[in-house]
Amino acid sequence: MAYIGNIPAESYASFETETFSVSATTNYTLSHAVTNENEIRLVINGVVQQPGSGKAYTASNTTLTLTSATVSGDSMYAVYLGRALQTVNPPSGSVGTAQLADDAVTKAKTSNLMYPAFEAYLSAHQTVSDATETKAQVNTEVYDTDGCYDNSTNYRFTPTVAGKYFVYGMVSIDEAAGNTRNAMAWIYKNGSALLRSFVNFHSGDNTDGEGASPTVTGVIDMNGSSDYIELYGTHDTLSGDGRFQGDTTQRQTLFGAYRIGD
Repeated sequence: MAYIGNIPAESYASFETETFSVSATTNYTLSHAVTNENEIRLVINGVVQQPGSGKAYTASNTTLTLTSATVSGDSMYAVYLGRALQTVNPPSGSVGTAQLADDAVTKAKTSNLMYPAFEAYLSAHQTVSDATETKAQVNTEVYDTDGCYDNSTNYRFTPTVAGKYFVYGMVSIDEAAGNTRNAMAWIYKNGSALLRSFVNFHSGDNTDGEGASPTVTGVIDMNGSSDYIELYGTHDTLSGDGRFQGDTTQRQTLFGAYRIGD
């Protein structure tokens, strides 16, 4: 059967009720605050009472006031019309961002999406041997959501959640003692090269004394326990050693990753 609008719920909502210990009084205290008496249905001795000023009862905040006092032996309970204990799920696609409270979506709710994640950069120049694959000692964290990046000893990311990770790195190469022939950036997984980016100045070399900033990106499967990744670079110079560029304010050599799925 087709419907205009949302499909009717297939189960009913159950509303919270409160039973009172009755005495000879007109004043009672509600367990939940209400705006006015229309937010509750009051039943005394099995009879539904009429709400409103001059009627059977009024209510405001947690104060319930009866027009006539109850007597010992009466039974009385209230149904909170605005406090459903059970409701059906909203139809698919019916909830938008306007219905979400600020900060309603927390890290705990999105842990299967983009965490663990980190980014770090090199804070000072790192001298490297010519034409040698060298680990970048990326030591300054921008963020590290789960403490999975070692920025002081091994300079590696070992995520604690299995999944596919988008990994990125940039190694800024600067000629320290000789002109640059070529520059490379590598992502190592578990100690072996997996991804590589290459900048080649061919036979003419980089005679202007400038460097290069090869960037490497890719998606890597991680097991969430022992798998780890590291950033490496290679600087091949015409003569002498080279260096990876680092700075305390500019992120010239950087390394990062975040989870994108199972």
